[in-house]
Formats: sequence, structure tokens, C-alpha cells
Amino acid sequence: MAWAKWWGMACLAVCSAGFVSAAEEPGFKRLDNGQNFEGWKINESPDSWSVKDGAFVAHGPRSHLFYVGDDQPFVNFELKVDVMTEDNSNGGIYFHTKYQPDGWPKYGFEAQVNNSYHSDPRKTGSLYQVVDVHEPAAKDHEWYTEHVIVQGKHVMIKINDKIVVDYHEPKGAQPGDDFTRVLDQGTFALQAHDPGSTVHFKNIRVKRLD
Repeated sequence: MAWAKWWGMACLAVCSAGFVSAAEEPGFKRLDNGQNFEGWKINESPDSWSVKDGAFVAHGPRSHLFYVGDDQPFVNFELKVDVMTEDNSNGGIYFHTKYQPDGWPKYGFEAQVNNSYHSDPRKTGSLYQVVDVHEPAAKDHEWYTEHVIVQGKHVMIKINDKIVVDYHEPKGAQPGDDFTRVLDQGTFALQAHDPGSTVHFKNIRVKRLD
């Protein structure tokens, strides 16, 4: 009995140590605190956002939540966001963007969040309207990690460590009139898409790359 107890405690210590090591993710900085919107700025329809169980919850008319907690723009980086969608929900994670008071963000790119929203065929992990994914790589009501890596002119998007987008921006790419969709620099934003969608975002962390 004593041996079994010792073995169980030893296993618990080893497993816990491994978990802590993985959770630390050296070099990453946490952007949300799980309690309020400190470091973030909501544009139109602020009632579309709330904080529940440590997560930002997007539910309501169109609105975007911009990260404003760092004056230095993000150029090359790894961004990880834990996401959970509810049924028939649409959302997004923007990068290389900047704050604007209303409308769909003009600057940067959107990493799509959509596992079952039927009105848009672009599914989770798409680099929206640049490299579109049509089969969802995650499921509603289950937490998954959306991982965006930008290095130079290369964008990679992973869902739970599976690569779903591997994009190299072509030489001479020019910004569009309505949406730029060229690699540059900027901040991040989360999307509340519509009143019928509910998306949870938490553990938002970033690591700057050279």
C-alpha cells in the first residue's frame, strides 16, 4: 500500500511538472488577464463583449476587440488563441491590423473562426479570402488552439498543431481598396460577427520573432 501511494505521488509530480513546462511556453506573453478588458479596446457595439469563466465572449451585433496594450507594432510573431465556438457561430482573429471605430477591419488579415456557420463556406483556419479552408479542423463546444505564425512574407496557421494554411505572399503584392490583405505590421483584433454567433476566446498569447 505504501509503495502504491508513493508511486501515485511520484507519477502525479512528474505529470504535473510536464504540464507546467508545456503551459509556460517560453517567450510567449499573455495578452488577456481573464478578468476584464485591460489592454483591449472595443469599437462599435460594446455590449457584444463580455468576460465569462476567464474568456472573452463575443455575442451580439458586429464589433471588434482590438489589442492596444503595446505601442510597438507586431511584425513577425507567433500568436496562440484558445477558441470555442457554439452552434452556427462565426468569428475571427485579425493580425497586422489597427484600431478603427466601426466596420469590418480594413487592415491586415483575418484568421477565420467558423466550424458550422452555414452562410460562409470559409471554415476555421482560413486566411480569409486569401487561402480558404472548406473543411472545419475543429468542432463546436470544444476548446481548440488557433496558432498563427508570421515570419517575413510567410504565414502559417495551425489548428491544434495541424497545419491548415501555409501561405507565401507573392512578390509585388499590393493592398486592396476595401481590405489591404498584405503583410505589414500592426496589432491583433477579435471579432463579434453577428447576434446569432457566440465565440469564446482565452489564453491569448504572443511571441515576437526576429
